[in-house]
Amino acid sequence: MYQPRISIVQATSSPFSRNAALALSEADLLHEVITTIAYDPKGSIPKHLNFLPKRIRNRLHQELGRRTWTVPKRGIIRTHIGQEVVRLALVQTGLYRYLGLSRRGLVDWVYTSLDRHAAKHHLQNIDAVYAYEDEAATTFQAAKQQGILCLYDLAIIFYHLSRDIQIQEAERFPDLAPALIAAKEPAWKIERKEQEVQLADHIFVASSITRKSLLGVGVNPKKISIIPYGAPIDYFQPQPKADKNFRALFVGRVSPRKGVHYLLQAWQELQLPDAELLFVGSNLFPDGWLDQYQDLFSHIPSVPHVSLNKYYSSGSVLVFPSLVEGFGLVLLEAMACGIPVITTPNTAGPDILTDGIEGFIVPIRDVEALKEKLEWCYRHPQELAEMGQAARRKAEQLTWDLYRQKLSSRVREIVEHQRSQSVELLYS
Repeated sequence: MYQPRISIVQATSSPFSRNAALALSEADLLHEVITTIAYDPKGSIPKHLNFLPKRIRNRLHQELGRRTWTVPKRGIIRTHIGQEVVRLALVQTGLYRYLGLSRRGLVDWVYTSLDRHAAKHHLQNIDAVYAYEDEAATTFQAAKQQGILCLYDLAIIFYHLSRDIQIQEAERFPDLAPALIAAKEPAWKIERKEQEVQLADHIFVASSITRKSLLGVGVNPKKISIIPYGAPIDYFQPQPKADKNFRALFVGRVSPRKGVHYLLQAWQELQLPDAELLFVGSNLFPDGWLDQYQDLFSHIPSVPHVSLNKYYSSGSVLVFPSLVEGFGLVLLEAMACGIPVITTPNTAGPDILTDGIEGFIVPIRDVEALKEKLEWCYRHPQELAEMGQAARRKAEQLTWDLYRQKLSSRVREIVEHQRSQSVELLYS
């Protein structure tokens, strides 16, 4: 029986890329994973790290944890570590500043290097290549020349809509413009994004808003499949709340792209007694911008992912008012912990929850809507708790197992359809 062979290309590990690889492996479709650094928490490296000073050890654990790839049952992992090691060294030492380099520029260098490497060395004896945004253009070009199917995973709103929203935001808040990256992407990078979408034979997205962003630039709807990501219900669980205080929680990169400035305005105007606004995540606002609100919120900088359960469980509601997103995995993480959510249509909110049942969906940039839902949550603790229970039940229906089943089934269908068409052309 014919069995397709598919390779995945992604520079860094993420929950969705790991599960994509696992999906193909479980379906006996995976040939290779091509990445930069593949960290195995159960391997020998963690044991060697124990000999290092605690501060350095903890930092390395956190960095390497973001590059975790578990060895699949089918297929192998190929690493191309050079550029990523250099990038990490430059960033961790701060030398990149003295060399006139930017952190974003270094990431782009790593992505394009892996893309070129995959195109040159990893397209032999495969039927399809599965790749991600900003690291697929060269690989897809080479694959097309060899008759290899190009499968594209777009994890965030496509560039054109993202740029338009962030340009509008920079015009509304000029002092936030430096933090709105998509408003000033270089022309070469925009061209690569457009090439990737044009060359892709099929595009996988996780939300309706990402699909909408592709339709807006003329992509054929038959070329797009929506498969929402999964809830990590195995390691995010409901836990008793340690206090009775109302706590609105934001988790993620604290930035204008995530709509945090609108949440701050809403919270400031509400003036709720005995209530707390808590941010968990790195501050990406321009230097000093958040200082004007310093008495309004508490802030926990970036924490290891495994520690997030206790922060979710300390919250009464997760507020995620993002302007530009592709999904928002924090939504399902909070729901898995039994925490209801307030979010916008520009996330996966409409795809994974029913407004008024597991949480609320409010328009982007709508301070009054945020105030209304936050005040309702504050004044209806019993109903809010029931909403949290509904959120957990919904999360239990939206598992990573389901994501993998849907993805592998759709990939197999696409690859086999492509092969049948090729056979028909050959004998016609």
